[in-house]
Amino acid sequence: MTESFPRQQARTRRFTLGAPRAFQVSPDGERVTFLRSKAGDDPVTCLWQLDVATGTERLVADPRGLGADDEDLPPEERARRERVRETAAGIVAYNTDKEATTAVFSLSGQVYSVRLDSAAATPRIVGCKTPALDPRIDPTGRCVAYVHAGALYTVDRQSGDDVLVAAEAGVTFGLAEFVAAEEMHRSRGYWWSPDGCQLLLTRVDESPVARWHIADPANPDKTPAEVGYPAAGTANADVRVLIATLRSPSKDETMSIARTPLAVVPASGAHLSEVHGWDRSAYPYLVNAAWGTGPVIVVQTRDQKAMRVINALTGDVLREDRDSHWTDVIPGVPAQLADGRIVWTGLHGDSGQHGGSGQDTRGLIVASPAELATATPVTPDGLQVMAVIGTDGDDVLFSAAPDPTELGVWRFGPDGLRPVATAPGLSSATASGGTTVVLHSALESNRPVITISRSGWATVSVASHAQEPSVPFPAPQFIEAGPAGIRTAVLLPSWHQPGTKLPVLMDPYGGPGMRRVVKSAAAFLASQWLAEQGFAVVVADNRGTPGRTPSWERQIDGDLATGALEDQVTALAAAAEKFSDLDTARVGIRGWSFGGYLAALAVLRRPDVFKAAVAGAPVTDWRLYDTHYTERYLGDPATNPSAYRVSSLLDDPAQAVASGVRPLLIIHGLADDNVFVAHSLRLSSALLAAGYPHSVLPLSGITHMTPQEVVAENMLLFQVAFLKQALGVAERTG
Repeated sequence: MTESFPRQQARTRRFTLGAPRAFQVSPDGERVTFLRSKAGDDPVTCLWQLDVATGTERLVADPRGLGADDEDLPPEERARRERVRETAAGIVAYNTDKEATTAVFSLSGQVYSVRLDSAAATPRIVGCKTPALDPRIDPTGRCVAYVHAGALYTVDRQSGDDVLVAAEAGVTFGLAEFVAAEEMHRSRGYWWSPDGCQLLLTRVDESPVARWHIADPANPDKTPAEVGYPAAGTANADVRVLIATLRSPSKDETMSIARTPLAVVPASGAHLSEVHGWDRSAYPYLVNAAWGTGPVIVVQTRDQKAMRVINALTGDVLREDRDSHWTDVIPGVPAQLADGRIVWTGLHGDSGQHGGSGQDTRGLIVASPAELATATPVTPDGLQVMAVIGTDGDDVLFSAAPDPTELGVWRFGPDGLRPVATAPGLSSATASGGTTVVLHSALESNRPVITISRSGWATVSVASHAQEPSVPFPAPQFIEAGPAGIRTAVLLPSWHQPGTKLPVLMDPYGGPGMRRVVKSAAAFLASQWLAEQGFAVVVADNRGTPGRTPSWERQIDGDLATGALEDQVTALAAAAEKFSDLDTARVGIRGWSFGGYLAALAVLRRPDVFKAAVAGAPVTDWRLYDTHYTERYLGDPATNPSAYRVSSLLDDPAQAVASGVRPLLIIHGLADDNVFVAHSLRLSSALLAAGYPHSVLPLSGITHMTPQEVVAENMLLFQVAFLKQALGVAERTG
């Protein structure tokens, strides 16, 4: 019997197993290193290398051959994987030296290194203290840095000398704090200098952060886990940035030494100094850092309305951006070119005005440190820059698109602006030494196509072992709803006959940071399966979702609820007008995280439209969510309580009872350390107090990701059964 789609989706980790990822091209362009498991249902990721000239693949490292038990992970590594949404096992991350001759990775807290320029090389254990976290080889290949028990160490690969760089009781060095990893795209806490002589590193003191507790009610004999969680309006971790000088440079190397010793750190094998020019009281957030010709850090105010780029050696402020709403954290910046120019992004025109004829654009900036403060974007109006992928010689590779349903790759350098991969769909790429790897996902295929091209050479493909989904091929139909042109996709069952009415299932995410309406079949696999169960599925990207314009994102400033919900209603009406078989008397809505919040919001505030909802891991009281995310949109709860009231769900049940009670299923993992189960429990209490019948499905031992196969499968089946009953959907026969 063919395996059900819910089980297949769960077992394949949403069809990511077996798919190549994490590509890195050697500087000469002749070798490409990447990660991939051996099959579409194999969770153990291996390290591979491909010869560009021949297209021949070589297995570089297989965790099973190293005797590594991937279940034996340090708690810090489990937390890191939760933050980056990593669901696979085995070698899930690696890094190389500058010439890509050696790679390092960790397995079960043990560090390994392996030569990449020799087909006969096998992985070797690096003599680190265990468990070791986030190992990173220096650009010269001489040393490997790692974190153990909150302290930062380096080990010389030749001599085996294991040197303490920084340690202090009660603080950690070289690790990202919670809000950096969860909200700022910064999952690391240290950076090597190009000569391998110095390290830029974070010192994180979490003692100011409030302690919350995660209990396991299914096992009452277990002590609740204590975690630091900086909820909105409360204290963040205290973060500093240091420069560690590990050794003197050789006669061919140059090095700058920071000037102020940091006396609180005990003596070690490194000289430690605190960076200059960072006013931590005014700019407490460390957004990112980079080290090219010199170390650069990016810092942000608590209200996120101002952001600075600072030379970490001299303390000079190279650029300051301000915005009346908030300054955006863009992945991949700052980056630096070999000649010292800094890669940044900036706005064309006034983002405070809605949709201004191409003047509402985030563009790419490339400028010398001296010119960065006044530099303007080099990209045209309307081309929205989403992320900087990296540098390739004097070129910058970046993700951008003029259409929010697409994502392309572009290159800017001495030859100007050039497209790399701009076919309709979603593309990403990496490049070096004249070789470019492109991953392209389109509406024509369930799986991305990966190609490697080099001028004058034949283009080769990288094999994907990902499974083909056991669901009819997704056939989303796109519309632009309402005067604002809300990007919306509608999916009907493959078996649907025109003239037959279908109940509607809204399937949004709807929050900042993620868009769902994109020209990629892979993005609609679950939505198409839901349609096959007898629904017309409508997916809409309401105001606040990324990829369109800065002003579109800023329309949720001060209110996460009202506009988002209005846009879902508008999208529904437009879809029903376009597709006459949509039965608007039977409309359900489901979602997870922000989508779960939006689903609960829909039945509580618009029961006239929405007749049933499944709210998965919903944020119900924004005072319980983290500082960096929540305060960006709602401000400080002490000074802007009205924004929290209008965005909260906890006052809604009393009014909703008078308007009409609708079936509501709340699902939440009891081990969730991102959206704590307190959100759902408080909503359930408010519903009960108001006399609002509802159902709660607690998931014992489950975090925000729900990667466990049985749980993920049955949770999806349970949602469908609930929605069918609530909306009166008959089971199909024949």
